[in-house]
Amino acid sequence: MTIELPDLDSMEAFGVRIAARLRAGDVVALSGDLGTGKTTLARAILHALGHKGEVPSPTFTIVETYDATAMRVPAVHADFYRLERPEEVEELGLDDYRDGAALIAEWPEKAGGFAHEPQCLSITLEFADDGRVAIVGAGNDWLERLP
Repeated sequence: MTIELPDLDSMEAFGVRIAARLRAGDVVALSGDLGTGKTTLARAILHALGHKGEVPSPTFTIVETYDATAMRVPAVHADFYRLERPEEVEELGLDDYRDGAALIAEWPEKAGGFAHEPQCLSITLEFADDGRVAIVGAGNDWLERLP
């Protein structure tokens, strides 16, 4: 499925639709070139889940956690851009972070990918004309709740 995202408002609306369907245990895997809007979409999802305040890019920390205190679903926002090998994910303790939370993963291919998981919503963002397009693939658990 391809979704046109001509402007920032459409990207934020897409994030709201994803957040409305997101459950603990889900993965939203965000791929695409630098500048295509992965972090922008992640921020829109986190704000739609109820996070108030800043959402820093986890490029340097790699993992940022958002607990359920003010959110509908606890979430983990990870940016795997700096990983040199997928095995480094185990060193980070990602499974512990994911327990009971949704994972929003930028550069998932650097972590070995998540598309094989039934709870994975894979989104590849690409430049298109003046905006972006999202190419969406869904694991079995997402088929009935696509955004």
